[in-house]
Amino acid sequence: MKTIDELLSAGVDGKRVFVRADLNVPLADGVITDDGRIRAVLPTVKALADAGAKVVVASHLGRPKGAPDPAFSLRPAADRLGELLGAPVAFAEDTVGPAARAAVDGLRPGQVAVIENLRFNPGETSKDDAERGAFADQLAALADVYVGDGFGAVHRKHASVYDLPARLPHYAGYLITTEVGVLKKLTEDVQRPYVVVLGGAKVSDKLAVIDQLLGKADRLLIGGGMAYTFLKAKGYEVGKSLLQEDQIPAVEEYMERAEKFGVELLLPVDAVVSPDFPDLKTKAPAATTPVAADAIPADQEALDIGPETRKLYAAKLADAATVFWNGPMGVFEHPDFAGGTRAVAQALTESQGFTVVGGGDSAAAVRTLGFDESAFGHISTGGGASLEYLEGKTLPGLAALED
Repeated sequence: MKTIDELLSAGVDGKRVFVRADLNVPLADGVITDDGRIRAVLPTVKALADAGAKVVVASHLGRPKGAPDPAFSLRPAADRLGELLGAPVAFAEDTVGPAARAAVDGLRPGQVAVIENLRFNPGETSKDDAERGAFADQLAALADVYVGDGFGAVHRKHASVYDLPARLPHYAGYLITTEVGVLKKLTEDVQRPYVVVLGGAKVSDKLAVIDQLLGKADRLLIGGGMAYTFLKAKGYEVGKSLLQEDQIPAVEEYMERAEKFGVELLLPVDAVVSPDFPDLKTKAPAATTPVAADAIPADQEALDIGPETRKLYAAKLADAATVFWNGPMGVFEHPDFAGGTRAVAQALTESQGFTVVGGGDSAAAVRTLGFDESAFGHISTGGGASLEYLEGKTLPGLAALED
């Protein structure tokens, strides 16, 4: 795959460069609560602008229904991009219509424009090749060159990710080249011990990656809501905790395979339980009780790993040469159930190994809990993309950048 450095060496002065970014930032009442993904694409946008390109930045945000929806407008992201660049950023209120064409036509070398949310057009996410292709044709008319730098979307077969690169000379931006380089360290030449921490709500979301990692990782540490399906498979009472009973047979099989392959698969030895799910808006104090993993009351819900599990997992991370973490250990958005996630993050910051935070809620948790991002080896911008790469899947957005 050709990189942005090759593009810059060839010269971009006066060329219209379409940058497919991932500006899918969280918003609360129109205010960005985490600008990490905007900051991640800055090196690519700045390098192109500094080299005299007319930079056209495009992205999706949220899941609008293929039509304009003010709640999912990219305007806040465009404004923040301008603040971070220290220069005005034009904003087009459509994707390929008059506003987008006017914004691009009005660019001078070194200037940047952001077009509106790509998913406002049904062609972006269509499963019909012709409909996606038609939208890609319209996007291609806005540019001379394509730079893919939206790692968080490369696992999607969408028009701007998969179809558009085929219509223009295409290159990988700095973020994508960095992300792919990190993932290769997790799959091709892994330094050991290799420890994987998996959390999050649904075990079904992680089965495919567990399947792959059973032959690669030395230890798997399981937390979050998904842990209670494992504990149920061991015959434990899990009360009102998250549970996917239909996944118990698969979980049982994986536990057997882990033992057969000599992979340590660790489950929580205790949990923090509460009679009710906490109020995440008010953050009002919740009733909490630490209990052993085999003693969760039938009328209680486990919402975080307990203090003994935190110590155990920290110890199992202490000698790791490589760590991949995807998924929080509990309901980290509430202070009473953030302890497990904080303990894992703290253990990673103290590790001498190469540590990767695998995007999504894990990356959000690191920032929410106030950790210094530089204390981690890498914080990915794409949780789903990272997992699918580790599962061994072909990612459409990466395949489209290959020659």
